[in-house]
Amino acid sequence: MSDALALTEIDAFYGDSHVLHRVSFRLGEGRLLGLLGRNGAGKSTSMSVTVGLLPPRHGAVTVYGSAVTGRAPEAIAAQGVALVPQGRRIFRSLTVRENLVVAGRAPRGGLPALWSLEAVYGMFPRLRERHRQIAGSLSGGEQQMLAIGRALMANPRVLLMDEPSEGLAPQIVAEVMATIRRLKAQGLSIVLVEQNAKLVFDVADDIVVLNSGRVVLEGSAADLRRDGVDLRQHLGVY
Repeated sequence: MSDALALTEIDAFYGDSHVLHRVSFRLGEGRLLGLLGRNGAGKSTSMSVTVGLLPPRHGAVTVYGSAVTGRAPEAIAAQGVALVPQGRRIFRSLTVRENLVVAGRAPRGGLPALWSLEAVYGMFPRLRERHRQIAGSLSGGEQQMLAIGRALMANPRVLLMDEPSEGLAPQIVAEVMATIRRLKAQGLSIVLVEQNAKLVFDVADDIVVLNSGRVVLEGSAADLRRDGVDLRQHLGVY
């Protein structure tokens, strides 16, 4: 099995603050990696490094074997990496349709596009119903659907999802997780960043736990569940 994404020995800093310490993990092709950790553990920073928003001071990032370390975000996006950012960050003054169209990108290598406006509307019928609505007036759940749909419009090979359940009602969280399962079933390679361990274990193939910017636990979800690993010391869950 090839690696869709690999971070190797990543050191990253914000100013003088050393936030990632030799972080390494691998996302297998067609698999879902759950990246867990409490607030400040380094999860979102790992995503920022991956998409080129924060150049690492040491280490390498590869996408399907191609080095992308330190490249510009648009160059990494062109390699087939898309991010659903924490806090959604949609274009609030644009319509739903405009948010989606502006993100459209053909897949690499002339492959047929899996994701078009119609495909996203098929995945999220509520976005079709609200396609003329200003995005900033959507509910939180609808904004999260739009953020996911916008990332899919780039026809990614690797999808990074940073805290997609944050601030959502339980019913909407269930809908978002059902969407993630559907994307996984279609063969998309996904990194799911979450604090909620139960959500991640329900859907992930593999688990990596960060604490204070270091990888402290990794393995398949099945093995960790079978071994009864206690995550409380790493996640602060009691």
